[in-house]
Amino acid sequence: MKLRFDNETGWLIGGVVALLAVASCIGWALSLRPGSPAHQNVIANLNARIKAWWTMAAVFLGALLTGGVGSVILFGLMSFFALREFITMTPTRPSDHRTLFWLFFIIVPIQYWLVGTGWYGLFSIFIPVYAFLFVPFRSAMAGDCEGFLERAAKIQWALMICVYCVSHAPALLMLSIPGYEGQNGKLLFYLILVVQLSDVFQYVWGKTLGRHKIAPHVSPNKTWEGFIGGCLSATAVGAALWWATPFTPWQSAGMSLAITLMGFSGGLVISAIKRDRGVKDYGSLIEGHGGMMDRIDSICFSAPIFFHLTRYFFTP
Repeated sequence: MKLRFDNETGWLIGGVVALLAVASCIGWALSLRPGSPAHQNVIANLNARIKAWWTMAAVFLGALLTGGVGSVILFGLMSFFALREFITMTPTRPSDHRTLFWLFFIIVPIQYWLVGTGWYGLFSIFIPVYAFLFVPFRSAMAGDCEGFLERAAKIQWALMICVYCVSHAPALLMLSIPGYEGQNGKLLFYLILVVQLSDVFQYVWGKTLGRHKIAPHVSPNKTWEGFIGGCLSATAVGAALWWATPFTPWQSAGMSLAITLMGFSGGLVISAIKRDRGVKDYGSLIEGHGGMMDRIDSICFSAPIFFHLTRYFFTP
């Protein structure tokens, strides 16, 4: 999985750096303005998020610069930490510990090894078929029947959402798109940029114009104004970046819209799980953002859809 870096890649990286620089300047300027303690807390959280974005952007770009292997390792670690957060928040029983050992140290590495080797045929079915059948069998072997169905469902859901779905992001690097050879790194960059900008735009539009709640008992901060404004804004950015993809402008707009809609769906579903468990965040791994799952919830839903749309329409 060798990646070719060209002028277009340089423009993408430069654009992200410029965007973060502008955000840092705005955050610094806002921090100088007097305000109530609540206002200062909001600004402090904003600046913490911006600092974390610098770190996350640097890590992601560093992984891309190392080629496909670095990207696969990065997303593999993200899945590992997300899976850990999910299992910690939805505890199982001691009898499931050996099953969880298989998840963390056997199934996750195999899934990402399949991505790294480009073995699509097995990558696409390894978890939903083989792991799906093996995991409950291994749990049943422990002989603990108390809450078995609930425990098995928790583990299966965690494996699907934290590992299988997320692994579709680096799997973009295995696609063979005519006329786009060696440029798949830009496609991965495109996915992450659009889905994360959608989250940011939805937050901004929601804070400025948000009035009508979408699902107040699930995610009180999500509004129709934020959702529509954020999705349209991110779709416009994605359409404008068509030159970095194998898509035409209109195709890029359609792909971006699919990414933003699925990203919103992922965020809402993951929020519902948090409300069910009575927690605000999945963890505190990323300052200002919560845990790993809080940061990649949109990717969980958008990555597999974007991968399969691209594979279906743009590969032989």
